[in-house]
Amino acid sequence: MKAAIVTIGDEILIGQIVDTNSAFIAKSLDRIGVEVHEMISISDDKQHILDTFQKFQNKVDLVLITGGLGPTKDDVTKKTFCDYFEDELIVDQAVLAHVTKLIEGFYKRTITQINKDQALVPSKCTVLHNEVGTAPGMWMKKENTVFISLPGVPFEMKYLVENEIIPKVVRENKRPYILHKTIMTYGRGESAVAEQIEDWENNLPEFIKLAYLPAPGRVRLRLTARGTDKEFLEKSIDENVTSLTEIIGDIIVGFDDDETLETVVGKLLKQQNKTISTAESCTGGNIAQLLTSVSGASSYFKGSVVSYATETKISVLGLSEELIHKYSVVSAEVAKEMAINIRNMMKTDYGIATTGNAGPTKGDSNAEVGSVFIALATPNEVIVEEFNFGQPREKVIDRATNKSMEILRKEILKNVS
Repeated sequence: MKAAIVTIGDEILIGQIVDTNSAFIAKSLDRIGVEVHEMISISDDKQHILDTFQKFQNKVDLVLITGGLGPTKDDVTKKTFCDYFEDELIVDQAVLAHVTKLIEGFYKRTITQINKDQALVPSKCTVLHNEVGTAPGMWMKKENTVFISLPGVPFEMKYLVENEIIPKVVRENKRPYILHKTIMTYGRGESAVAEQIEDWENNLPEFIKLAYLPAPGRVRLRLTARGTDKEFLEKSIDENVTSLTEIIGDIIVGFDDDETLETVVGKLLKQQNKTISTAESCTGGNIAQLLTSVSGASSYFKGSVVSYATETKISVLGLSEELIHKYSVVSAEVAKEMAINIRNMMKTDYGIATTGNAGPTKGDSNAEVGSVFIALATPNEVIVEEFNFGQPREKVIDRATNKSMEILRKEILKNVS
């Protein structure tokens, strides 16, 4: 079963707003085995909309359209639906009652004609009740294709997708199973991972596809299996993940998108009842932000000092001017003292520190642009590593942040029995 997703609105085409609706709809359809064939954004132009409808007619099973259902003159979707389906607008009494209740009961305003016009729908459509807004969804079929119109307001669209569309599609259609498994890897580039698992990838069965999803310092590997036997697909994915783990288990930190490096580190710290603090210079608080993005992080993350300026390293972290002058602010010695001092200051089991030159110009140091020192103070020792992450600036910060988390994870795992 195939679907197309169409977003209507000039505000999307000029970059005034970002289209988040398509991603939500695509994920929702994918979960029930509907393959998204295409996503496009088009203007609030009647002919453009009609041409788009004709383009997908009988090419896909479902066309989901968001936007253009408002009460103003630039919202033309309803009238265009009528033209395409040779229909006319009528007042749906159930929708009118709901709109009246919402405007006069909840918003405490007198209902206007513009509000009442929200109840106008094509006479041939199946109305999809929008409990959280005034614009109803519309479901219409022509030949072999169903066209579904949704409001562009994200929370209204989500309500209709979850409570009306997905249940209706499931009830009325047979669909294959589409199963995904995401393997999270850190510390090795895409080409290096691909080379290492080439034989494994070549031996995947035809119904399982592999996708590489790289980002600075990490690569997600997504396995997608399609078929009619769910149990067989699950078993096949599990077997291939097991064999993959035997090859690159040293860089796998978790499975599925929820098992990020920060989530895994948080679980390990909780399990061992250990705590962490950070002293950040070139990463500017990124490590702290990553750690605290996990719910419940307050049980292991105690605090951070973003000692971006040299004087802050001296006045807040307590580094000596002599040390900085002797070795430079970007040095192993300074990173080591930062880690030790933040650990002592926050009274944590681990203290992690970064100092470097993210670029594009040099700061208070002559260190090469892209140079970063990462230090981890533990109860027994201080580990210091030097890297050069190149450019641009954003890449240096991202990779330094991820590398810091990798170093922390590896150290914690040494104590896992």
